[in-house]
Amino acid sequence: MSTQETKWAIDPTHSKIGFKVKHLMISNVLGSFREFEGEVTTVGNDFSKSVISLSLNTASVDTEIADRNAHLKSGDFFDVENFPKITFNGAGLKDLGDDLYELTGDLTIKGITNPITLSVEFGGVNSDPWGNVKAGFSVTGKLKRKDWGLTWNAALETGGVLVGDEVKIDCDVQLVKKGE
Repeated sequence: MSTQETKWAIDPTHSKIGFKVKHLMISNVLGSFREFEGEVTTVGNDFSKSVISLSLNTASVDTEIADRNAHLKSGDFFDVENFPKITFNGAGLKDLGDDLYELTGDLTIKGITNPITLSVEFGGVNSDPWGNVKAGFSVTGKLKRKDWGLTWNAALETGGVLVGDEVKIDCDVQLVKKGE
């Protein structure tokens, strides 16, 4: 077993950083961040003691609706002019068995940092036809957006609110091993 430190980078062409949130308390709005970068440091191909860093460009938020994207970029939500990045820093995966893991780290949005625990499913390690070593993961979790200062909302005439507080995280990440 290798004890050599290995660096991995997120492959943006084979990864998606997505989320969904309730709208009108009856359906979900889906979105993603189109620009992101990240690095994972492991010992060999062992991700159990990995060190993870991820940075999302807040201006790249995309819900496929231009007006909604503009609102999300405004001071009501991500305030992209003052907070251009969302960051996540984590260390180690707690093995739950059957390629399932728990990842705990610090998530920073709008300058507010809170711990978050995410569920990770490890898809495995494989090489592409060009000899690049890849690792695949599905990452899910939940957060309360008010914990990060994302409090904008509107009351509904029928009761309830326009935008739910709970945000579900749904990511598919492919890592590529950096030069040997």
